[in-house]
Amino acid sequence: MPARAIGTATISFGLVSIPIKLFTSTESGGEIHFNMLHDACGSRLKQQYICTKDGEVVDREHMVKGYEFAKGSYVVMTPDELKALDAVATNSVDLTEFVPASAVDPLYIEKSYYLGPDKGGERAYRLLREAMLETGLVGIASYSARGKQYVVMVRPYQDGLALHQLRYAAEIKDWKEVPLPDLPEVKEAELQLAKQIIQQIASDGFEPIKYKDEVRSRMLELIQQKIDGEEITAAPEAPQGKIIDLMEALKASLGAKAAATGGDERKPALAATPAADAAADDAPVAEAAASGGKRKSRKKS
Repeated sequence: MPARAIGTATISFGLVSIPIKLFTSTESGGEIHFNMLHDACGSRLKQQYICTKDGEVVDREHMVKGYEFAKGSYVVMTPDELKALDAVATNSVDLTEFVPASAVDPLYIEKSYYLGPDKGGERAYRLLREAMLETGLVGIASYSARGKQYVVMVRPYQDGLALHQLRYAAEIKDWKEVPLPDLPEVKEAELQLAKQIIQQIASDGFEPIKYKDEVRSRMLELIQQKIDGEEITAAPEAPQGKIIDLMEALKASLGAKAAATGGDERKPALAATPAADAAADDAPVAEAAASGGKRKSRKKS
């Protein structure tokens, strides 16, 4: 069944206008929600608004919206005034600049939509997609709808176009707010082993189909057990291993991966380096580290 458009708009670049339709890109209802019930009778509870001054329950017909401009002080806005505050919906995605796709950090992406061509825009729609593919650039624009103004990115996706609603710079916290201590220098031998571990589990591309929401599936299974009258209990927490030595943990990781694959699926290791050779002379091999075996040293010529 074809998807139903949630809105229409026009993409423009230069003097070219492309009528398009917007479609959601995600499925709704993925999350599991619980309702608040009265424990005495099992009936669902209803949310009420209580006046903080006199404690009375306030009906919606007596509710107004206000903006707190100072602590405890509000300016009340009428419906007409609130409407005047809304951004004027232009329904026009005016691509004012094109930037490399890698220039937009994924941290800025808030929501994603699919774009399809509307009647009469098929040729220009494909032209824009092909031009962005050829140049490796994506379009940036401002877009006003539903009383708000958004900054968006338009890019080629599959055999069409996708639109990403971006966050404004002021909405992104500065990385400098993260308390980061002085990090110690990385040893060359540790770096080589870490790169080998990464190579062992590296893939040519991301395959989302491989990843399933196992927690959600387990929750639904347990809920069904409860519906069927069975008792459910919490699963015991898995014990957390402690890393005592970083080098030993790296070598044990390599040994464990090799044992799990039988050595057949192991990807080619990085080229040996003097630092890695020195580490092999001075420390156990991965198999010995994993099994607790005795240290072996190579004879030097």
